[in-house]
Amino acid sequence: MAYRFWCGECGYRTHWTSESEGAQRQLAHYTDRHSGIQPGGHVEVNRKSPSGGAGCVGAAVLLLFLLVLLASLHH
Repeated sequence: MAYRFWCGECGYRTHWTSESEGAQRQLAHYTDRHSGIQPGGHVEVNRKSPSGGAGCVGAAVLLLFLLVLLASLHH
C-alpha cells in the first residue's frame, strides 16, 4: 500500500510513499509552513499501489533465483 498525507491548513500533499515517510514529510511541512500548529489533515490510502511491500517480494524472488542459479552452476 502507498499513502499520501494532506495538510489540514493548505493544499499541500505528499507524494505516494510509505506511511512512515509520508508522516515525516507532513511533519516537516508543518514545521516549515505552519509552525506552532499541530499537524492535521487526512491520509489517503492507495491499496492498488505496489509500494510498500512489492519491493521486498521482488528482492526475495531475485535472491531465490540467484541462489538456485549458483547452486546449479556449482554441480
